[in-house]
Amino acid sequence: MVDIIYTKVDEAPELASASLLPIIRAFAGAAGVEVGTKDISVAGRILAAFPDYLSADQRVADDLAELGELVKSADANVIKLPNISASGPQLVAAIAELQSQGYAIPDYPEDPKTDAEKAVRAKYDAIKGSAVNPVLREGNSDRRAAKAVKSFAQSHPHSMGKWTPNSMTTVASMPGDDFYANELSATITAAQAGPAKITFTDAAGKETVLKDGIKLAEGTVVDATFLSAKALRSFIKAEIASMEPGVLFSVHLKATMMKVSDPIIFGHFVSVYLEDFIAKHGAKLKELGWNPNAGIGDLEARIKGDAALEADLKAALAAQPPLYMVNSDKGITNLHVPSDVIIDASMPAVIRAGGIGWGPDGMAADTKCCIPDNCYAPVYDETITYFKETGALDPATAGAVQNVGLMAQKAEEYGSHPTTFEIPADGTVKYITANGDVLHEQKVEAGDIWRSSSANKAPIEDWVQLAIDRQRLTGIQSIFWLDANRAHDRELIAYVKPLLEKAGVADKFQIMAPREATRLTLETIRKGEDSIAITGNVLRDYLTDLFPILELGTSAKMLSIVKLMQGGGLFETGAGGSAPKHVQQLMSENHLRWDSLGEFCALGESFNFLADTKGNAKAGVLGKAVEDATTKVLQEDRSPGRKVGQPDNRDSHYWFARYWAEALASQKDDADLARHFAPIAKALAGKEAEIVTELAAGRGVAVDLGGYYHGDPAKTAKVMRPSATLNAIIG
Repeated sequence: MVDIIYTKVDEAPELASASLLPIIRAFAGAAGVEVGTKDISVAGRILAAFPDYLSADQRVADDLAELGELVKSADANVIKLPNISASGPQLVAAIAELQSQGYAIPDYPEDPKTDAEKAVRAKYDAIKGSAVNPVLREGNSDRRAAKAVKSFAQSHPHSMGKWTPNSMTTVASMPGDDFYANELSATITAAQAGPAKITFTDAAGKETVLKDGIKLAEGTVVDATFLSAKALRSFIKAEIASMEPGVLFSVHLKATMMKVSDPIIFGHFVSVYLEDFIAKHGAKLKELGWNPNAGIGDLEARIKGDAALEADLKAALAAQPPLYMVNSDKGITNLHVPSDVIIDASMPAVIRAGGIGWGPDGMAADTKCCIPDNCYAPVYDETITYFKETGALDPATAGAVQNVGLMAQKAEEYGSHPTTFEIPADGTVKYITANGDVLHEQKVEAGDIWRSSSANKAPIEDWVQLAIDRQRLTGIQSIFWLDANRAHDRELIAYVKPLLEKAGVADKFQIMAPREATRLTLETIRKGEDSIAITGNVLRDYLTDLFPILELGTSAKMLSIVKLMQGGGLFETGAGGSAPKHVQQLMSENHLRWDSLGEFCALGESFNFLADTKGNAKAGVLGKAVEDATTKVLQEDRSPGRKVGQPDNRDSHYWFARYWAEALASQKDDADLARHFAPIAKALAGKEAEIVTELAAGRGVAVDLGGYYHGDPAKTAKVMRPSATLNAIIG
């Protein structure tokens, strides 16, 4: 068994791996540490799902399933890079690319009719959304900025937009009948434990089982809620009608992670925004197979060449309030592709910019940010309100926000969980426990989005203990972001309070609703003090982008340690929301601006964990040297630049390797490692001019990777390892 697993993923992080992983393996190998890989990329998962369609040499193992078992053991030591949580359009694009490469996998059935088509659809749908993280996260999250990263951000503060009291940027949310308002929650008793089911009964009394065999243990918190489609559409219409001149219209969702609910919500925004156009051309659009959930981009592709339809669409867009743009130069709007605007990346970007987005004319403007559901919208609303009152945060003096997140064993997996449904008709949904109790019962209407999620007892208790441990180690302000007026949070509070009291630390924690917690946290870090946000899973996801982007300028530099519940370790390397733009720039200009600092931080923690758990002293030496090298990369400003002509990701890997080798050569704890790395360090320093020149060769021109989702390894290596001198030294 290998000592460390390094995941194969997608987009910019995977391209960076083509350059960094050979360095890691060479250095680790010198200490007898073996680094293996497992493929959790969207392309790899697609191929693993359809072995019967592939030739013997094309078949791949189900690495995600294997990793899912590994993380349940004490032997797990996994460095997990950001992977694509594929939306529908991304999945279809990946399928098409693989087919073009000779993989005879089936098309994605948009409207499955036969049992075979339904089976194919089910396999593909299991790949969509947040399909990886729930499998691997068998522990809760401890996420924070490494000291060296935070210190560098304070001494080299990033730019921040100017906030003024007269900014017209706002957050708009539904006045009611959303997931927040309709939520029910209960904790499973011993009598109710066992296999549960969810049923739907229509107005005629016909019952359909939506999901059965749901395993519930005693102490599990189980939610049920729904969002009214009618109320959603009324809300969208009202918000469009109330737009102020000069303000951009936008919606902020997460159609990648919330793979069932958010594409539907996105589709409602598209269909309301284009309501007149759809009413006029409905029959033709149906004939073309267009689904509003796929966005305006898909619509444009389907009507391409039909001059009348194209003219009508252009007129329909011009008649509505201007849209927040993903790419003004290319005409890509907020409503073009559901996966293009990911709330935990898009909202922090707007906030960091001073409430500014970019319009169709390429000009900056204030923005109305529609976040329909009130479960988490108050975080962004309060942040914007606060900055209007006080002005932008100063990264040079701001404190840090750490996060302790509940996520183990698929806790709070909203949207991606297989218990989210678009309701087919008016009726009633019931959640029925093993003993026949109706745990939850809700009347719903056709088109409503009903969902359920759960959090098991052991992960909740582990989460509270992790929070206690972090507070004890740091002594800083610690807040449970839980809303006593929300059904789910009330059940969690019923766990949290007794556990804190039993540990004798209740006085060291506060429990606050997200809006109030947001305000206090911002006030705290503005004073230069630190705070721990102790949150559920989705809020963990959102806050670990919001605060790092405000503090550091990016969330990719965060250190994320997942202490697995069976004793293993999972080390996550940062966010990948901006990765598509990075890939596009590399392919067109041969410049990769992805910053591997998150990988450096995770690597050091992984080596240290190996040293602690396996008694591998050499791994500990490697880990300490990684930390020294990472600090020096920051101190010497060796991180990638954004533009062609500046050093990029590959340059930063050279400097990281050089500083790592120098640290190993100069350390006194292991003479063998010092002797081994002394000539390597000397060669890397002595050949600096040749290496830097070779790395810069070919910049500014388009490159061929052999694919976006499933690149050619040889072509990728040629692009990402262009220095023959560096490669020869590393081996």
